[in-house]
Amino acid sequence: MTSASFIPTAVPKAAPEANVIYWFRNDLRLDDNPALTHACQHASNLVLVYCHDLVMEKMTRWNVPRTSQHRQYFLASALADLNAQLSLQDSQLLGIKGSAAERLPALARDIGATTIYCEEIAAPEEQEEVATLRAAGLTVHTVWQSSLLDPADLPFAVDALPDVFTSFRTLVERHEVQPPLPLPRPEKIPALPPTFAAVREQWNKADLLISPMLTTHAKSKLQYQVQADSRSSFPCFLPAFSGGATTASAHLQQYFERKLAHTYKLTRNGLTGADYSTKFSPWLASGAMSARSAYVALKEFEATHGANDSTYWIWFELLWRDYFRLLHLKYGRQLYLAKGLTSLPPPTHSARRFDAWCQARTGEPLVDAGMAELAATGYLSNRLRQIVASYLIHDLGCDWRAGAAWFEAQLIDYDAYSNQGNWLYISGRGTDPRNGRRFNIQKQVHDHDRDGIYQRLWNAL
Repeated sequence: MTSASFIPTAVPKAAPEANVIYWFRNDLRLDDNPALTHACQHASNLVLVYCHDLVMEKMTRWNVPRTSQHRQYFLASALADLNAQLSLQDSQLLGIKGSAAERLPALARDIGATTIYCEEIAAPEEQEEVATLRAAGLTVHTVWQSSLLDPADLPFAVDALPDVFTSFRTLVERHEVQPPLPLPRPEKIPALPPTFAAVREQWNKADLLISPMLTTHAKSKLQYQVQADSRSSFPCFLPAFSGGATTASAHLQQYFERKLAHTYKLTRNGLTGADYSTKFSPWLASGAMSARSAYVALKEFEATHGANDSTYWIWFELLWRDYFRLLHLKYGRQLYLAKGLTSLPPPTHSARRFDAWCQARTGEPLVDAGMAELAATGYLSNRLRQIVASYLIHDLGCDWRAGAAWFEAQLIDYDAYSNQGNWLYISGRGTDPRNGRRFNIQKQVHDHDRDGIYQRLWNAL
C-alpha cells in the first residue's frame, strides 16, 4: 500500500457550514490540534464527539482483552480534562457508546450535519472507520497531525522512506528538516447547534450516550487506587500522572525545570522510578500532548541550559516515533501480516507458553518481574519491554502478534504505530537490518539489575 492512500483530504475554502462534527480520536487536546482548528474555521455550529468503541470490551483472537482497567482509567481522566477545558469555552464533549462507523452517521442525521473533521490515523482499523463513514455519504476531512515532522517537508516522498532508521535520521538531519511550530488553541469553539440539547436528551433516552468524564465517586476511585500499585514508574491513579492535557503540560514543564533532560541518555535504561525517562509517552499516545510542543520545550531548554548528548537523545527518540508513523504511511496493512515486511514463514505459537508469559509464570525472574509490573500498573520501562518481547519471541517461540496484542491491552501509552513497529523490529520481520533482536537475559540482568532489586520488587507479589 502506498502513501497515496493516506493523503489527507484537502480542506476547502468555503463559507462555514451550519452544523459540523469534530471527532476526537488520539488527539485529546485543544492546543496544537490542526484538525480541530480547521473544524473551528469551517463550522458555524460544532459538536465535539468521542466514541467509546465497544470492540475494546471484547477478547482478541489471542484470548486476551483489547484493553485493561489501567488504560480505561487513564483515558477517562484525559476525557474529563478535555471536557473541562471545553466547558470554559461554552462547549462540551459528547461521549457516545459504540463505534464511530455505526454511531456518527446517526448523530449526523439527528443534528443535520454532513461533514466530519478528525485527525488522520494510518492504521488499518482506523482507516476502515473513515472509509465506512464516507461510504455512508458523509464528507470526512482528515488531517495528518500526530508526527513531529510534516511528511511534506521530508527530503523524499513517503513511499521512498528509507527502510533503515539510521538512513532516515541521517537524511532528516543532513537536510535540517525542522518541525512546524505548534498551533495555538482555537480562539473560539463554535457554538453547539440550537437543537443540541434536544438531541442529547433523545440519545440519553435511547441509552446510546455515556458520560465521558471520570467518575468522582469516592468509593470507585478508592477501589482503583487499591488495585493500582504505587511502585509503578507511572502511577496513573495519582493526580500528577493523570491523563489530561493539563497534567501533560505540567509534567513537561517540571521535567525541564528539574533539568532531567541533561541526564536522559545516562538514565533512560533504568527500570524503576519516575525520573529515569521522560515519561512523555502516555500523553503523546492519547494526544493530550503533541510531539511538537514537547520539541519546543526541549529546544527552549537547550537554548537556556545548553545541549548535550542527552538532550539530543530526546530528539532521537522523537524521530523513532515519527519513523514508525511513516512506516505505516508507506506499508499500511503489510505491517500487520504474520510475515511483516519479510518473506519469512509464519511464526510459531504456543498458547500455553504465551499464557505463562502474560501471567508472569515463565520461570525467568527478570521476565516475570517485568510482566508482573505491566499487569499491575499498565506501564513498563523501554528496556524491559524489549527484554520481555525478545523472550516471548525468541525463547518461548510465540507469535509476535500475540505479544503485540497483550501490550495493546495493558500499556497506558499504547500507540498502534510504535507498538507494531517495535514488535516487528524485535521479531526481525520489520526494518531492522540485523534481522531481529534476541536479548541475552543473563547479560540484561548483569547490566540493568545486578543487585536484583527490581526482581525482588515485583516477584514478591
